[in-house]
Amino acid sequence: MKLDTGISVVHETIYRYIYTNKKNGGKLYKYLRHKNKKYHHRSNDYQDRGTIIDRVMIDKRPKVVEKKNRIGDLEIDTVIGKNHKGALVTVVDRKSKFVLIKNVPSKEASVVTEALIEMIQPIKAITKTITSDNGKEFAYHKQVSAALNTNFYFANPYHSWERGLNEHTNGLIRQYLPKKSEFLNVSKEEIIIIQNRLNHRPRKVLNYKTPYEVFFNEMSKKLAS
Repeated sequence: MKLDTGISVVHETIYRYIYTNKKNGGKLYKYLRHKNKKYHHRSNDYQDRGTIIDRVMIDKRPKVVEKKNRIGDLEIDTVIGKNHKGALVTVVDRKSKFVLIKNVPSKEASVVTEALIEMIQPIKAITKTITSDNGKEFAYHKQVSAALNTNFYFANPYHSWERGLNEHTNGLIRQYLPKKSEFLNVSKEEIIIIQNRLNHRPRKVLNYKTPYEVFFNEMSKKLAS
């Protein structure tokens, strides 16, 4: 609205309206991404995720990655379906917020490794770093690094803020696939629709450009140089 018409509404005004509606028996709050629920910390669920051999921790990652001023620095994760049936592998670019999503039958390391290589291969030329959490599904990180000719780093355990973008992106995906969803029943076409919606959603952090616009504009510059 601000870019197109010069008119803007403060987001607190919208929230006040929604909460007033809720007090009066309205249902608008159900359209909020978290439905006004408190955040559930992942550390409550995972006490010991095992040790991954030859990990390179995030403190060894180039400091330039933290600045988010270039594309090709990726965060990766998995989203698990209800009763651990099926999983999504997610890849998101730190600068543009451009996301790739793939549905896989399980979070076994071999399955996730194959999915990651397939997903990132088309943008291999501009991929610089990959950062994940310490889930055992990333145990074959060295294979990913070798196949994509890139460096793979691990965030510190229970430091979700070190991969805040990926955590946020997974939350956006949950808008479409809530925790009660069994991913084995989700089609490839449905995943593509969700991916496209997220990539074509204007983002405040991108000055209301879309992740798609920012990513491919930067990618074309990199490949032309």
